Amino acid sequence: MTLSYWSKMEPMLERGDLYRVTSPPGDPRRHRVVLIVSRQQFIASSYSTVTCVPVYSSYHGMATQVLLGSEQGLKHVSSLHCDELLSLRKAVLTNYVGSLSDAKMAEVSRALAVALAIEPEDLPAD
Repeated sequence: MTLSYWSKMEPMLERGDLYRVTSPPGDPRRHRVVLIVSRQQFIASSYSTVTCVPVYSSYHGMATQVLLGSEQGLKHVSSLHCDELLSLRKAVLTNYVGSLSDAKMAEVSRALAVALAIEPEDLPAD
């Protein structure tokens, strides 16, 4: 997480950051940790929302789930459920928890590709 001088010391959201949100839409829990997965260019834009993946305490070993733990700032072993993407307003992302390493984000990218049925051959060549 970085701070932008121009944003009057408000945190600048980054892909790979974890935030605890209060009463996420459609969630029975009062609080839920989420991971920002939108691309950085979109996060920095004037759009008011970003795409996030929720964190749950359950893990079923699915290819769309990624294990997390205390290394990422969480209290318990948890998992990202990449089948359950959320669009959240940037304004609700204020309670920073931690961020994922590049290696862990590579796992997230693979899990998102599985969740969205994106095959490597479907991607355009660079």
